[in-house]
Amino acid sequence: MKRARGRATGPGAVAGTLILGLAACGGGGDARGAAPSSGPASPTAPPPDAAIRILPADGAREVRPDKPVVVTALRGVLDRVVVRGGGASAAGRLSADRRTWRSHWSLRPGTPYTITTMGTGPDGDRTLATSRFRTLKPAATFAVADVTPTPGEVVGVGMPLTVTFDRAIADQAAVERSLELRMSRPVTGAWNWVNDRQVVFRTRRYWPAGQRVTLVAHTAGVRSAPGVYGAAGHVSAFRVGASRISVVDARSHRMTVRVNGAVVRSAGISAGKGGRRAYTTTSGVHLAMGRGDPVVMTSAWMGVTDPKHPDYYKLKVHHAVQISASGEYVHSAPWSVKDQGRRNVSHGCVNAPPSFAAWFYGQTLRGDVITVVGTDRPLEWQNGWGHWQLPWSRWLAGSALKKPVKPVRLGDGGRAARGPGR
Repeated sequence: MKRARGRATGPGAVAGTLILGLAACGGGGDARGAAPSSGPASPTAPPPDAAIRILPADGAREVRPDKPVVVTALRGVLDRVVVRGGGASAAGRLSADRRTWRSHWSLRPGTPYTITTMGTGPDGDRTLATSRFRTLKPAATFAVADVTPTPGEVVGVGMPLTVTFDRAIADQAAVERSLELRMSRPVTGAWNWVNDRQVVFRTRRYWPAGQRVTLVAHTAGVRSAPGVYGAAGHVSAFRVGASRISVVDARSHRMTVRVNGAVVRSAGISAGKGGRRAYTTTSGVHLAMGRGDPVVMTSAWMGVTDPKHPDYYKLKVHHAVQISASGEYVHSAPWSVKDQGRRNVSHGCVNAPPSFAAWFYGQTLRGDVITVVGTDRPLEWQNGWGHWQLPWSRWLAGSALKKPVKPVRLGDGGRAARGPGR
C-alpha cells in the first residue's frame, strides 16, 4: 500500500490515510467471517511503507486477553488510539514521546475488538490504521463471588476489605495486580492472601475518618491458571465513618469508648473468668464484625449439649456486638451487673450494663476497633477479623507482589491515566 500525501487543514480533516492490515500466520482469517486459524495468530512484519504497527495483528484469533495491545508509530507520533470491544473502550497509556500506546488492563475473553489509531508523520501528514481481532474463549473462568464491605456501607476505621473468588487462584500475583484501589485520601496498605480463594486488604494504620474507597477489580481477562481467565470485572465502594476505638481492660474491669480521639463513655464490665483457655477473653485488636438483638448463646461450641451437664448453658442475650469468630461478644448482661467493674465472671464475652450495651450496640459500625488488654490469651490473627494482630512486615509478606498498594486519588480517573503498571 502507498500512503497518500497532503496536509490536513482542520482538526477533523484527514487528507490521506493508511489502512494498515497486518496478516496473521497460520492461515487465520479476519474477525468478520473468514476461516479461523488452528491456533493463536502471529503478526508478520509491517509493509515497508507502514507508518503505524498494531499488535495484535488484523485478523488475529484466539488472542490471550491478558496480553497487552501495543500500538507503535514507526514514523512520526500517535495522536489517538481507541480500542473497543464488548461495548466498552480499553484503557491505556500513551508514552511521553507519543510513539507507543499500551493497554493497561486485560481485555475481555471471547470478545471481538477493533483498534483505530491516528498519527502524524514527520512531514505533518495524517495516517490512520486499524486492526480487528478476537480474544480467546477460555476453557474455564473465575469471578468475584463476594466483596466485604457491602456496596455503600459505612464502616469503622479498622475495617478490612475482603475479596472472595468463586474458585482457587493459582496466579495470585496476576489477580492481585488487577485490583485497583481509589481513595479520597490515599494511604498505604497491602493485600494478604489468607487462602487460595480470598485476599484481604488492610491499611498500615487505621483508615482516616471520612475516607471514601472504591475497589475496581479489573479481573476480566486475567489469567489465574492455565486455561482459566476472569469472566468479568467488579466495582464496589464504601465509606469510613467516625473513628470509634474502644479499650476493654480485663484487669481494671472497665471499657472506655473514644470517638475521634475523645472519651465519650466508660462503664464497668466483666470479662472471661479464665481458669481454662475457653473461658479467657482474647487480648488484642478486635473489630466489630456484626450485631444481633437477640443472640442465642449456648455451650454447644465447647461440645456441651446436655442440659444436665454442669457446664451447660443456653442464654438469649440482647444488644450483642460480635468481636471474634470464636464467639466473643460485647453484650448486655443484667445477671452480672453486681460483678461488672469488680471481677471477671463470663465464659469469655464482655458483659456490659444493659444501658451501656444498648448505647454501644446502637452506634457501632462493622470495622470499629475494640482492643482487649489484660489477659494471657492472645487473639489469633485469623480469628475473625483479627488481621491487626499481624505486624505490618508480616502482613506485607502475605502479598503475592510483596509490596504495598499504590492507590489512586478518587477523581483522578484511575491508574489507566498514570501508566501501565504491568
